Amino acid sequence: MSAPRFAVGALVRVRAAYPPGHVRTPFYVRGAAGAVERICGRFPNPEQGAYGRRDADRITLYRVRFSQHDLWPDYRGAPDDSVEVEIFEHWLEPAEGAGA
Repeated sequence: MSAPRFAVGALVRVRAAYPPGHVRTPFYVRGAAGAVERICGRFPNPEQGAYGRRDADRITLYRVRFSQHDLWPDYRGAPDDSVEVEIFEHWLEPAEGAGA
């Protein structure tokens, strides 16, 4: 079992990928930067499971916090409003210097 790649507080960016199929990463966060809020544990990869793989790889799931203003530039709420999304590790990459 491998250790989580990212620590709580790490700045990450969601891969801007648009593969076909049963993808479990919301469209609106792809390419966006956020901060790891929590490490949820290791779970079977739901994208593999969607194709019937009972032996799906176990990968780390993170809860990532995004500024709503970063996700939706026309957002009119409070400046510190955020949204948290659970995202599997293979969708994340380091985002040094990104605002979150």
